[in-house]
Amino acid sequence: PGAWGELGWPALALYASGIFWTLGYDTIYAIQDLEDDALAGVKSTARRLGAATPRAVAGFYGLTVAFAALAGWLAGMNWAFYALLGLYAVRLFQQAWKVRMDQPILALKLFKSNAWAGLILFAAIVAGSFHAPP
Repeated sequence: PGAWGELGWPALALYASGIFWTLGYDTIYAIQDLEDDALAGVKSTARRLGAATPRAVAGFYGLTVAFAALAGWLAGMNWAFYALLGLYAVRLFQQAWKVRMDQPILALKLFKSNAWAGLILFAAIVAGSFHAPP
């Protein structure tokens, strides 16, 4: 039914998860450009949040995981989804723990590590979709 114009609650929850994930990794990315953004007058999330950036990234990632878990629950995912979602959460919170406003090279490394985080989330969705036969 979803392919024919319906957008169910699991998809909306996953979409919300993606929004908060994007806020988190984009804020990390913006740390690299703090000086240039200040000169150009760009108001990035990292500039706006200042010293609170690491806590904000952790908050964004907390909401990311919460909405992904909600999507899994609404979609009836199996245990494998939640196991891999736990790994995904660890990956994201490691980024939030490590991020430093004065380390732009580290920020780029953390930003790039989101490719692996995305792969873990994809694996969680695929693995969580398999159900035991009746």
